[in-house]
Amino acid sequence: MGYWIWMIIVSLLAGVIFGPLARLVLPGKQNISLGWTILGGGIGAFIGGLIAYFLDIKDTDGPDILQYVIQIVCAAIVIYIIAARKPKSA
Repeated sequence: MGYWIWMIIVSLLAGVIFGPLARLVLPGKQNISLGWTILGGGIGAFIGGLIAYFLDIKDTDGPDILQYVIQIVCAAIVIYIIAARKPKSA
């Protein structure tokens, strides 16, 4: 149980980095706030971490580059969904 709580906390902190990175890889402008960007990045990092965990690629001897790529892709998908659901301001 402690592992999952730690993973949630780390994922939310990773959202600070992965959220803006995910916005960089998305085409066009996403009309969402920094808070939504960080939250979307955190949710994507958590989902990507789960995928890496279940694919057994989470803990390697060096940097977990593949896990980070999965997390950024998941963050980009979550941010895309958030931006698509936000109403366009006039």
